[in-house]
Amino acid sequence: MSDAHSQTPAGPSTGADATPVGQGRIVISVDAMGGDRGPNAVVAGIARSAKKNPEIGFILHGPKAVLTRLVQKRRQLRGRVEIRDAEGVVRMDDKPSQVMRHGKGTSMWSTLESVRNGEAKVAVSCGNTGALMALSMIRLRKIPGVNRPAIAVLWPSRNPSGFNVMLDVGADVRADEEDLLQFALMGASYARNGMRLERPRIGLLNVGTEENKGRAELKAAHDLIERAAPGAHFDFVGFVEGGDIPGDSCDVIVTDGFTGNVAIKTGEGTAKLIGDLLKEAFKFSPLSRIAALLALTSLQRLQKRIDPRRVNGGVFLGLNGTVVKSHGSADATGVAAAVKLAFQLAQQDLTNKIKARVASAGLPEQDATEETKVAE
Repeated sequence: MSDAHSQTPAGPSTGADATPVGQGRIVISVDAMGGDRGPNAVVAGIARSAKKNPEIGFILHGPKAVLTRLVQKRRQLRGRVEIRDAEGVVRMDDKPSQVMRHGKGTSMWSTLESVRNGEAKVAVSCGNTGALMALSMIRLRKIPGVNRPAIAVLWPSRNPSGFNVMLDVGADVRADEEDLLQFALMGASYARNGMRLERPRIGLLNVGTEENKGRAELKAAHDLIERAAPGAHFDFVGFVEGGDIPGDSCDVIVTDGFTGNVAIKTGEGTAKLIGDLLKEAFKFSPLSRIAALLALTSLQRLQKRIDPRRVNGGVFLGLNGTVVKSHGSADATGVAAAVKLAFQLAQQDLTNKIKARVASAGLPEQDATEETKVAE
Protein backbone atom coordinates (compact mmCIF):
# COMPACT_ATOMS: atom_id res chain seq x y z
CA MET A 1 0.00 0.00 0.00
CA SER A 2 1.25 3.48 -0.76
CA ASP A 3 2.00 6.08 1.92
CA ALA A 4 -1.18 7.99 2.75
CA HIS A 5 0.37 11.34 3.60
CA SER A 6 1.40 12.81 0.24
CA GLN A 7 -0.46 15.99 -0.63
CA THR A 8 -1.32 17.18 -4.12
CA PRO A 9 -3.63 20.04 -5.09
CA ALA A 10 -6.53 18.89 -7.24
CA GLY A 11 -5.95 21.09 -10.26
CA PRO A 12 -5.08 24.78 -10.35
CA SER A 13 -6.78 27.21 -8.00
CA THR A 14 -7.89 29.54 -10.74
CA GLY A 15 -11.13 31.07 -11.91
CA ALA A 16 -13.79 32.79 -9.89
CA ASP A 17 -12.79 30.99 -6.70
CA ALA A 18 -9.05 31.01 -6.14
CA THR A 19 -9.16 30.86 -2.33
CA PRO A 20 -6.93 28.10 -0.89
CA VAL A 21 -8.94 25.14 0.39
CA GLY A 22 -8.47 25.83 4.09
CA GLN A 23 -8.54 29.62 4.02
CA GLY A 24 -11.78 30.92 5.49
CA ARG A 25 -13.48 27.56 5.02
CA ILE A 26 -14.40 24.58 7.16
CA VAL A 27 -12.45 21.65 5.72
CA ILE A 28 -14.08 18.21 5.52
CA SER A 29 -11.91 15.10 5.05
CA VAL A 30 -13.62 12.65 2.67
CA ASP A 31 -12.85 8.99 1.92
CA ALA A 32 -13.45 8.72 -1.83
CA MET A 33 -13.09 4.94 -2.06
CA GLY A 34 -15.26 3.37 0.64
CA GLY A 35 -18.72 3.24 -0.93
CA ASP A 36 -20.43 0.66 -3.09
CA ARG A 37 -20.79 3.18 -5.94
CA GLY A 38 -17.11 4.13 -6.04
CA PRO A 39 -15.42 7.52 -6.29
CA ASN A 40 -17.77 8.84 -9.00
CA ALA A 41 -20.66 9.11 -6.53
CA VAL A 42 -18.45 10.63 -3.83
CA VAL A 43 -17.02 13.31 -6.12
CA ALA A 44 -20.49 14.08 -7.49
CA GLY A 45 -21.75 14.42 -3.92
CA ILE A 46 -19.05 16.82 -2.75
CA ALA A 47 -19.56 18.83 -5.96
CA ARG A 48 -23.22 19.30 -4.97
CA SER A 49 -22.12 20.43 -1.54
CA ALA A 50 -19.54 22.82 -2.97
CA LYS A 51 -22.12 24.39 -5.25
CA LYS A 52 -24.58 24.98 -2.39
CA ASN A 53 -22.07 26.09 0.26
CA PRO A 54 -18.98 28.19 -0.51
CA GLU A 55 -17.80 27.82 3.10
CA ILE A 56 -16.77 24.15 2.67
CA GLY A 57 -13.37 22.92 1.51
CA PHE A 58 -12.39 19.30 1.02
CA ILE A 59 -9.43 16.97 1.45
CA LEU A 60 -10.21 13.96 -0.74
CA HIS A 61 -8.45 10.64 -0.17
CA GLY A 62 -7.79 7.91 -2.72
CA PRO A 63 -5.70 7.13 -5.84
CA LYS A 64 -4.44 10.50 -7.08
CA ALA A 65 -4.67 9.75 -10.79
CA VAL A 66 -8.28 8.57 -10.57
CA LEU A 67 -9.47 11.39 -8.33
CA THR A 68 -7.69 14.14 -10.26
CA ARG A 69 -9.57 13.19 -13.43
CA LEU A 70 -12.93 13.14 -11.64
CA VAL A 71 -12.37 16.40 -9.76
CA GLN A 72 -11.18 18.30 -12.83
CA LYS A 73 -14.49 17.52 -14.55
CA ARG A 74 -16.38 19.37 -11.79
CA ARG A 75 -16.19 23.12 -12.19
CA GLN A 76 -17.69 23.61 -8.70
CA LEU A 77 -14.64 21.95 -7.12
CA ARG A 78 -12.02 24.23 -8.65
CA GLY A 79 -9.82 25.51 -5.84
CA ARG A 80 -11.93 23.66 -3.26
CA VAL A 81 -10.23 20.25 -3.10
CA GLU A 82 -6.85 18.85 -2.15
CA ILE A 83 -6.13 15.23 -3.02
CA ARG A 84 -4.19 12.94 -0.71
CA ASP A 85 -2.80 9.99 -2.60
CA ALA A 86 -3.85 6.70 -0.96
CA GLU A 87 -3.81 3.58 -3.10
CA GLY A 88 -5.16 1.12 -0.56
CA VAL A 89 -8.92 0.53 -0.17
CA VAL A 90 -10.81 -0.95 2.79
CA ARG A 91 -13.39 -3.32 1.33
CA MET A 92 -16.82 -3.96 2.78
CA ASP A 93 -15.94 -7.57 3.66
CA ASP A 94 -12.60 -6.75 5.34
CA LYS A 95 -12.42 -7.68 9.01
CA PRO A 96 -11.84 -4.74 11.36
CA SER A 97 -8.96 -6.62 13.05
CA GLN A 98 -7.17 -6.96 9.69
CA VAL A 99 -7.72 -3.31 8.86
CA MET A 100 -6.35 -2.26 12.24
CA ARG A 101 -3.11 -4.12 11.52
CA HIS A 102 -2.73 -3.40 7.81
CA GLY A 103 -4.88 -0.34 7.14
CA LYS A 104 -2.11 2.25 6.90
CA GLY A 105 -1.97 3.53 3.34
CA THR A 106 -5.69 3.12 2.74
CA SER A 107 -8.01 5.99 1.88
CA MET A 108 -9.91 5.41 5.16
CA TRP A 109 -6.77 5.68 7.30
CA SER A 110 -5.68 8.80 5.42
CA THR A 111 -9.12 10.37 5.87
CA LEU A 112 -8.93 9.99 9.65
CA GLU A 113 -5.33 11.16 9.74
CA SER A 114 -6.34 14.57 8.37
CA VAL A 115 -8.69 15.03 11.33
CA ARG A 116 -6.10 13.72 13.78
CA ASN A 117 -3.55 16.24 12.45
CA GLY A 118 -5.99 19.14 12.69
CA GLU A 119 -6.12 19.74 8.93
CA ALA A 120 -9.84 18.94 8.74
CA LYS A 121 -12.70 19.31 11.21
CA VAL A 122 -14.73 16.19 10.36
CA ALA A 123 -14.14 12.91 8.50
CA VAL A 124 -16.75 11.42 6.14
CA SER A 125 -16.67 7.86 4.78
CA CYS A 126 -19.12 5.49 3.07
CA GLY A 127 -16.91 2.53 3.95
CA ASN A 128 -17.00 -0.56 6.15
CA THR A 129 -18.60 0.53 9.47
CA GLY A 130 -16.68 -1.88 11.71
CA ALA A 131 -13.35 -0.99 10.13
CA LEU A 132 -14.11 2.73 10.28
CA MET A 133 -14.93 2.55 13.98
CA ALA A 134 -11.83 0.45 14.71
CA LEU A 135 -9.53 2.84 12.87
CA SER A 136 -11.27 5.86 14.39
CA MET A 137 -10.57 4.51 17.88
CA ILE A 138 -6.91 3.93 16.98
CA ARG A 139 -6.19 7.23 15.26
CA LEU A 140 -8.52 9.60 17.14
CA ARG A 141 -8.77 7.82 20.50
CA LYS A 142 -11.69 7.95 22.91
CA ILE A 143 -12.57 11.08 24.83
CA PRO A 144 -11.34 10.77 28.45
CA GLY A 145 -14.19 9.37 30.48
CA VAL A 146 -15.89 7.57 27.57
CA ASN A 147 -15.85 3.78 27.77
CA ARG A 148 -17.62 2.98 24.51
CA PRO A 149 -18.13 5.34 21.56
CA ALA A 150 -21.60 5.30 20.01
CA ILE A 151 -23.11 5.78 16.57
CA ALA A 152 -25.95 8.31 16.57
CA VAL A 153 -28.47 8.64 13.74
CA LEU A 154 -31.35 10.96 12.93
CA TRP A 155 -34.68 9.14 12.78
CA PRO A 156 -37.78 10.68 11.11
CA SER A 157 -40.31 11.52 13.81
CA ARG A 158 -43.41 13.55 14.68
CA ASN A 159 -41.37 16.13 16.57
CA PRO A 160 -41.36 19.75 15.25
CA SER A 161 -37.75 19.26 14.14
CA GLY A 162 -38.86 16.25 12.06
CA PHE A 163 -36.32 13.91 13.67
CA ASN A 164 -35.24 12.10 16.79
CA VAL A 165 -31.67 11.15 17.66
CA MET A 166 -31.03 7.48 18.46
CA LEU A 167 -27.82 5.98 19.84
CA ASP A 168 -26.14 3.54 19.88
CA VAL A 169 -27.06 1.90 16.57
CA GLY A 170 -24.17 -0.48 16.18
CA ALA A 171 -20.80 0.71 17.47
CA ASP A 172 -20.84 -2.00 20.16
CA VAL A 173 -23.49 -4.61 20.93
CA ARG A 174 -22.88 -4.32 24.68
CA ALA A 175 -23.68 -1.47 27.04
CA ASP A 176 -23.89 -1.35 30.83
CA GLU A 177 -25.53 1.36 32.93
CA GLU A 178 -22.51 3.71 32.82
CA ASP A 179 -22.29 3.32 29.03
CA LEU A 180 -25.97 4.20 28.70
CA LEU A 181 -25.44 7.29 30.88
CA GLN A 182 -22.57 8.36 28.61
CA PHE A 183 -24.81 7.82 25.56
CA ALA A 184 -27.42 10.05 27.17
CA LEU A 185 -24.88 12.82 27.78
CA MET A 186 -23.47 12.59 24.26
CA GLY A 187 -26.92 12.32 22.67
CA ALA A 188 -28.06 15.42 24.54
CA SER A 189 -25.04 17.36 23.25
CA TYR A 190 -25.72 16.18 19.72
CA ALA A 191 -29.39 17.21 19.90
CA ARG A 192 -28.52 20.55 21.48
CA ASN A 193 -25.84 21.46 18.93
CA GLY A 194 -26.96 19.55 15.85
CA MET A 195 -30.70 20.18 16.15
CA ARG A 196 -30.73 23.46 18.13
CA LEU A 197 -32.73 21.96 21.02
CA GLU A 198 -31.89 23.97 24.12
CA ARG A 199 -33.12 21.32 26.57
CA PRO A 200 -33.46 17.91 24.84
CA ARG A 201 -35.77 15.23 26.22
CA ILE A 202 -34.02 11.88 26.75
CA GLY A 203 -35.79 8.51 26.71
CA LEU A 204 -34.28 5.12 27.59
CA LEU A 205 -35.51 2.32 25.30
CA ASN A 206 -37.09 -0.61 27.14
CA VAL A 207 -39.75 -3.30 26.74
CA GLY A 208 -42.24 -1.12 28.62
CA THR A 209 -42.53 2.27 30.26
CA GLU A 210 -43.04 0.93 33.79
CA GLU A 211 -40.02 1.41 36.05
CA ASN A 212 -40.09 -2.23 37.22
CA LYS A 213 -39.59 -3.59 33.68
CA GLY A 214 -36.38 -4.44 31.86
CA ARG A 215 -32.93 -5.82 32.62
CA ALA A 216 -31.01 -4.87 35.74
CA GLU A 217 -28.60 -2.59 33.84
CA LEU A 218 -31.53 -0.69 32.34
CA LYS A 219 -33.02 -0.05 35.78
CA ALA A 220 -29.62 1.10 37.04
CA ALA A 221 -29.17 3.32 33.96
CA HIS A 222 -32.60 4.82 34.57
CA ASP A 223 -31.49 6.02 38.00
CA LEU A 224 -28.11 7.30 36.77
CA ILE A 225 -29.63 9.29 33.89
CA GLU A 226 -32.37 10.68 36.11
CA ARG A 227 -29.80 11.97 38.61
CA ALA A 228 -27.59 13.45 35.86
CA ALA A 229 -30.39 15.27 34.02
CA PRO A 230 -30.54 18.54 36.03
CA GLY A 231 -26.78 19.19 35.90
CA ALA A 232 -26.52 18.16 32.24
CA HIS A 233 -29.42 20.42 31.21
CA PHE A 234 -31.74 17.83 29.69
CA ASP A 235 -35.10 16.40 30.68
CA PHE A 236 -35.33 12.66 31.31
CA VAL A 237 -38.73 11.24 30.36
CA GLY A 238 -37.91 7.74 31.64
CA PHE A 239 -38.42 4.51 29.76
CA VAL A 240 -39.81 4.60 26.22
CA GLU A 241 -40.90 1.79 23.89
CA GLY A 242 -40.22 0.95 20.26
CA GLY A 243 -43.30 2.87 19.14
CA ASP A 244 -41.80 6.05 20.58
CA ILE A 245 -38.77 5.95 18.24
CA PRO A 246 -40.65 7.85 15.48
CA GLY A 247 -42.90 9.60 18.03
CA ASP A 248 -42.83 12.93 19.87
CA SER A 249 -42.45 11.86 23.49
CA CYS A 250 -38.68 12.51 23.47
CA ASP A 251 -35.88 13.91 21.30
CA VAL A 252 -33.13 11.37 22.04
CA ILE A 253 -33.56 7.60 22.37
CA VAL A 254 -30.78 5.82 24.27
CA THR A 255 -30.16 2.09 23.79
CA ASP A 256 -27.41 -0.49 23.29
CA GLY A 257 -25.87 -1.08 19.89
CA PHE A 258 -27.53 -4.46 19.30
CA THR A 259 -31.06 -3.18 19.91
CA GLY A 260 -30.43 0.08 18.08
CA ASN A 261 -29.03 -1.63 15.00
CA VAL A 262 -31.93 -4.08 14.81
CA ALA A 263 -34.38 -1.18 15.17
CA ILE A 264 -32.84 0.97 12.44
CA LYS A 265 -32.54 -1.91 9.97
CA THR A 266 -36.15 -2.89 10.68
CA GLY A 267 -37.29 0.68 10.13
CA GLU A 268 -35.39 1.01 6.85
CA GLY A 269 -36.77 -2.30 5.60
CA THR A 270 -40.33 -1.37 6.59
CA ALA A 271 -40.06 2.01 4.85
CA LYS A 272 -38.87 0.32 1.65
CA LEU A 273 -41.69 -2.23 1.85
CA ILE A 274 -44.32 0.51 2.24
CA GLY A 275 -42.83 2.41 -0.71
CA ASP A 276 -42.91 -0.70 -2.90
CA LEU A 277 -46.49 -1.51 -1.87
CA LEU A 278 -47.60 2.05 -2.69
CA LYS A 279 -46.05 1.78 -6.15
CA GLU A 280 -47.84 -1.52 -6.74
CA ALA A 281 -51.16 -0.08 -5.52
CA PHE A 282 -50.99 2.92 -7.84
CA LYS A 283 -50.17 0.70 -10.83
CA PHE A 284 -53.04 -1.69 -10.13
CA SER A 285 -55.59 -0.19 -12.56
CA PRO A 286 -56.08 2.77 -14.94
CA LEU A 287 -58.03 4.58 -12.23
CA SER A 288 -55.28 4.09 -9.67
CA ARG A 289 -52.76 5.46 -12.18
CA ILE A 290 -54.91 8.56 -12.60
CA ALA A 291 -55.13 8.86 -8.82
CA ALA A 292 -51.35 8.68 -8.63
CA LEU A 293 -51.05 11.56 -11.11
CA LEU A 294 -53.53 13.66 -9.13
CA ALA A 295 -51.61 12.95 -5.92
CA LEU A 296 -48.18 13.40 -7.50
CA THR A 297 -47.23 16.55 -5.57
CA SER A 298 -48.23 15.04 -2.24
CA LEU A 299 -46.42 11.78 -3.05
CA GLN A 300 -43.25 13.67 -3.98
CA ARG A 301 -43.44 15.58 -0.71
CA LEU A 302 -43.84 12.30 1.19
CA GLN A 303 -40.97 10.70 -0.71
CA LYS A 304 -38.69 13.61 0.15
CA ARG A 305 -39.78 13.50 3.78
CA ILE A 306 -38.88 9.81 4.27
CA ASP A 307 -35.99 9.59 1.76
CA PRO A 308 -33.14 8.04 3.79
CA ARG A 309 -30.57 9.68 1.51
CA ARG A 310 -31.50 13.12 2.82
CA VAL A 311 -30.75 12.19 6.44
CA ASN A 312 -27.75 10.06 5.50
CA GLY A 313 -25.04 9.84 8.07
CA GLY A 314 -24.42 8.17 11.40
CA VAL A 315 -22.16 10.19 13.70
CA PHE A 316 -19.45 8.54 15.80
CA LEU A 317 -19.67 10.16 19.23
CA GLY A 318 -17.13 9.85 22.03
CA LEU A 319 -13.93 10.28 20.01
CA ASN A 320 -11.34 13.06 19.83
CA GLY A 321 -12.69 14.08 16.44
CA THR A 322 -16.00 13.86 14.64
CA VAL A 323 -16.61 11.08 12.09
CA VAL A 324 -19.71 10.83 9.89
CA LYS A 325 -20.45 7.37 8.50
CA SER A 326 -22.48 7.55 5.30
CA HIS A 327 -24.47 4.59 3.96
CA GLY A 328 -22.29 2.31 1.88
CA SER A 329 -24.78 2.51 -1.00
CA ALA A 330 -25.02 6.32 -0.88
CA ASP A 331 -25.37 8.11 -4.23
CA ALA A 332 -24.49 11.76 -4.85
CA THR A 333 -27.56 12.93 -2.90
CA GLY A 334 -26.61 10.77 0.08
CA VAL A 335 -22.98 11.88 0.06
CA ALA A 336 -24.04 15.54 -0.11
CA ALA A 337 -26.35 14.99 2.88
CA ALA A 338 -23.51 13.42 4.89
CA VAL A 339 -21.23 16.35 4.03
CA LYS A 340 -23.95 18.82 5.07
CA LEU A 341 -24.26 17.08 8.43
CA ALA A 342 -20.48 17.08 8.85
CA PHE A 343 -20.36 20.81 8.11
CA GLN A 344 -23.10 21.59 10.65
CA LEU A 345 -21.35 19.59 13.38
CA ALA A 346 -18.02 21.27 12.60
CA GLN A 347 -19.67 24.67 12.91
CA GLN A 348 -20.94 23.74 16.37
CA ASP A 349 -17.58 22.28 17.53
CA LEU A 350 -19.47 19.20 18.71
CA THR A 351 -16.46 17.16 19.84
CA ASN A 352 -15.22 19.75 22.33
CA LYS A 353 -18.72 20.28 23.70
CA ILE A 354 -19.12 16.54 24.28
CA LYS A 355 -15.71 16.48 26.00
CA ALA A 356 -16.82 19.24 28.35
CA ARG A 357 -20.14 17.55 29.08
CA VAL A 358 -18.57 14.14 29.84
CA ALA A 359 -15.86 15.76 31.98
CA SER A 360 -18.46 17.70 33.98
CA ALA A 361 -20.26 14.43 34.77
CA GLY A 362 -17.18 13.23 36.67
CA LEU A 363 -17.07 9.83 34.96
CA PRO A 364 -13.85 7.84 35.43
CA GLU A 365 -11.37 7.87 32.58
CA GLN A 366 -11.00 4.50 30.87
CA ASP A 367 -7.66 3.00 29.94
CA ALA A 368 -6.87 2.29 26.30
CA THR A 369 -7.74 -1.25 25.28
CA GLU A 370 -4.96 -3.73 24.71
CA GLU A 371 -6.02 -3.95 21.08
CA THR A 372 -5.57 -0.21 20.64
CA LYS A 373 -2.15 -0.30 22.34
CA VAL A 374 -0.94 -3.07 20.04
CA ALA A 375 -2.25 -1.36 16.91
CA GLU A 376 -0.63 1.94 17.90
